[in-house]
Amino acid sequence: MLELSHYLVLGAILFSLGVAGIFLNRKNALILLMSIELILLAVNFNFIGFSSAFGDIHGQVFVFFILTVAAAESAIGLAILVVLFRNRGTINVGDLDSMKG
Repeated sequence: MLELSHYLVLGAILFSLGVAGIFLNRKNALILLMSIELILLAVNFNFIGFSSAFGDIHGQVFVFFILTVAAAESAIGLAILVVLFRNRGTINVGDLDSMKG
C-alpha cells in the first residue's frame, strides 16, 4: 500500500524536474511546455495522494479537470509552435521576441 509520503516525494521530484527544466533551458519553447506539464503532473500527484490518504474523492475529481485543461493547453501550445516554426523556421524563444506583423 502506498502511503501519503510516497505520493508527496514523487510530486516533489516531478515539480523539481519541471522547475529545473524551466530555469536551465529558457531557449527551446517545446521543453518549456513539457516542463509546465511536469509541474501540473506533480500537482496532480499531490491531489491524488491527499485524496487517497483522507478517503475523499474530491481530489481525484479535481485531477480530471486539471488534466482536461493541461491537454487543451498542450494542444494549443503545440499548434502555436507549429505555426511559429513554419513562419520563422525556429522555436527558440530568443528569436521570437519581435512583434512584426
